[in-house]
Amino acid sequence: MYGIILAGGSGSRLWPLSRELYPKQLLNLNSEKSLLQATFERLSGCTKNIVSITNTKHVSNVKMQLGELCENPTVLSEPVAKNTAPAIVLATKYIMTKSNSDPVIIVLPSDHLINDNEKFLSTVKKGEQLANDGYIVTFGIKPDYPETGFGYINTGEKIFDGYNVKEFVEKPDVQTAKKYLQAGTYFWNSGIFMFKASVLLEETIKHAPDIAKISEEFDFTKSDEIPFINFDKMPSISIDYAVMEKSDKIALVKLESDWNDLGSWQSIYDISKKDEDGNVFVGHVLDEGSKNSFVYSSSKLVATIGLEDTVIVETEDAILACKKDRTQDVKHIYEMLKKQNDNTHLIHKTVYRPWGFYTVIAQGEGFLTKIIHVNPAQRLSVQSHNFRSEHWVVLSGTAKVVLEGKEIILSPGHSVDIPLKAIHSLQNPYKEHLEIIEVQKGSPLIEDDIVRYEDIYGRV
Repeated sequence: MYGIILAGGSGSRLWPLSRELYPKQLLNLNSEKSLLQATFERLSGCTKNIVSITNTKHVSNVKMQLGELCENPTVLSEPVAKNTAPAIVLATKYIMTKSNSDPVIIVLPSDHLINDNEKFLSTVKKGEQLANDGYIVTFGIKPDYPETGFGYINTGEKIFDGYNVKEFVEKPDVQTAKKYLQAGTYFWNSGIFMFKASVLLEETIKHAPDIAKISEEFDFTKSDEIPFINFDKMPSISIDYAVMEKSDKIALVKLESDWNDLGSWQSIYDISKKDEDGNVFVGHVLDEGSKNSFVYSSSKLVATIGLEDTVIVETEDAILACKKDRTQDVKHIYEMLKKQNDNTHLIHKTVYRPWGFYTVIAQGEGFLTKIIHVNPAQRLSVQSHNFRSEHWVVLSGTAKVVLEGKEIILSPGHSVDIPLKAIHSLQNPYKEHLEIIEVQKGSPLIEDDIVRYEDIYGRV
């Protein structure tokens, strides 16, 4: 068996904690490991042959997180977001090419919470039999309340350990969801699939010929790269719309484990341990008399009085406050910020990189100030900038700076100027952590103003 992890989502409904460049699958929401890492470990119980596919914006973070769990993780990079159908078809073709076989493949989103891995694995074994018999298997969750935030799957007669699928239906309104619950034949769509590689590709040729035709342009015998010029031709469409809803080879297996897609702050509240008044408080929170509320503080004291059924989420640069039953609408705020070109949808003040992290502490017209933290034995790429100069001051640790081919060693309190367009690198070959203050001057001051020449993390 092979596994595909879909790791390219934006997690807009968990703003402001989730951002476009650091989405929810990379966050540690309920444990020491991120949702992506937990998905990888869960899938490792089925197979060691795992391929992750993500957007190019997330590749370095995905590789960094998976690199903590295994050596040289396989991560494919989509140059542009095109939804799940192109991603799954290309990852499947990649697996067939590299394995020179026709394996059963299981596909998992990277942002689900499943605690009972043993029951999950037993369900996968049931699905594997159906997949070997030529079915595309979807794993459904038996609903226990009329949820309006999930798609549903209507089932028919029993097939082995699963059911024949009659239809996929969109997210319903409350009255329709109640009817689905009463009918007893409907399941929530988990977004987890399993199939033989050849079966998926044959059904793609039949039902999504445009995707099948464009996929012929990719030759994974020569390179693992997914070129933009080819991939950009792909339609942006989900695997449900492209194949699943049209195919007559679909079966459903009931997922026996627990499951939560953590798609809203309401769902985070639901899975969290509550106090005697039904509250969930995370971080530095001081409360008086609130009930059934969720308050999350990441950096500041949040004081609350007399809240009921309310969600408050505080980050370094944004605060969300809403009624608990309106958390699905957070994505509208996210989209508004995007339209307004407000970077609060895009990035946190603290940004993680393979070499460490940086925090923006001040920003104004023509200047930006960061604290940069470089982990031991790590280095930033050899790079230059077309629009900004930089001034570095070492706060702690020892910095090795390479500037126009010359090595400079800086101890705390010492500084160096990096002129516009100068080729340079910041390195920490030592055992202690390195922290510096970086002051940028110029315009525009954007992260894209990096020309890389060498990089140990493969970003050139």
